[in-house]
Amino acid sequence: MTLRNSPCGGPGGTPAADADTAGDPVPGPCTDRPHRSRAWAELLRLPALFSVPGDALAGTAATGSSPNSRTLLAIGSSLCLYEAGMALNDWADRDVDAVERPHRPLPSGRIRPAAALTAACALTGAGLALAVGAGRPALAVAAPLAATVWAYDLGLKRTPAGPVAMGAARGLDLLLGAAATTGRMREALPSAALLGTHTLAVTTVSRQEAQGGSPLPPLAALATTALLARLVTRPSAGPMRGHRQTTALGRTVPRAARRPEQESGALLTTALAAAYAVTTTRPYFHATLNPSPPLTQRAVGAGIRATIPLQATLAARSRGTATALLIAALAPLGARSAKKVSVT
Repeated sequence: MTLRNSPCGGPGGTPAADADTAGDPVPGPCTDRPHRSRAWAELLRLPALFSVPGDALAGTAATGSSPNSRTLLAIGSSLCLYEAGMALNDWADRDVDAVERPHRPLPSGRIRPAAALTAACALTGAGLALAVGAGRPALAVAAPLAATVWAYDLGLKRTPAGPVAMGAARGLDLLLGAAATTGRMREALPSAALLGTHTLAVTTVSRQEAQGGSPLPPLAALATTALLARLVTRPSAGPMRGHRQTTALGRTVPRAARRPEQESGALLTTALAAAYAVTTTRPYFHATLNPSPPLTQRAVGAGIRATIPLQATLAARSRGTATALLIAALAPLGARSAKKVSVT
């Protein structure tokens, strides 16, 4: 990425970014408030927040319910816990980033490590408090979610269990929406497993985004995307319009007709699943051919953005059409903001 001639990396401290990924500005002598605000935006990776509300909304749709006030509390809890993980991640990685990414907010000195740790603690507390407001079932999910986030950042990240822990965190986040809205989670378990699998694949690719590495992780992520797109659009066992079936007595009778809303829901699910696959296929393929840091980072960014159409697909397959469209509307907002601040 090429930076414009400015001590902050561009006019007003904004770097020039390419169409698919945004880089971090080179640290300079800027100390004004906009510069500090940008440093916090980089630390918290604010554009990635657009991928969070869909977790709770997809969980709510999986239970066959519509969002309510408790759903909003669950979304607030998710946002806080997600950002707590971002701040804690950079605090835990500050020594490594000093070597691999010296331009990040902590090693560059734009944010003090103590401030990042304080933010992580405060955001965790806020997330749990919001879960308390959503009810006891929500807190029963938010507490292990917070524990998973902290365990990942402080210990599991660099172990083989790291991607599994991150996938579990996303799955729990989806279950948080179901638990807060209805107090039930069983119906949302399949959706949580699918979303967690996607996150596991993206996290596995992200482990080599700083130095590059093997083509196997992006290739595996590409295969995972294809599998998930197939699973979320798998035809239901329900009857289809215009077909006939033979009974045990040899009589031919018409199958029950599928309702128009079921037909439109199936079309929406297919369209959203296609958007999910398209978002990731090319970046994963390029990273497979050349697993260099820039292409790997681009693949990770695409994987994070693809979370939104996947969440929308999960909502649509649960007949939550309005919820699916609401989630899908977050995708262009996330893509636009990712051009200004990196999500990785």
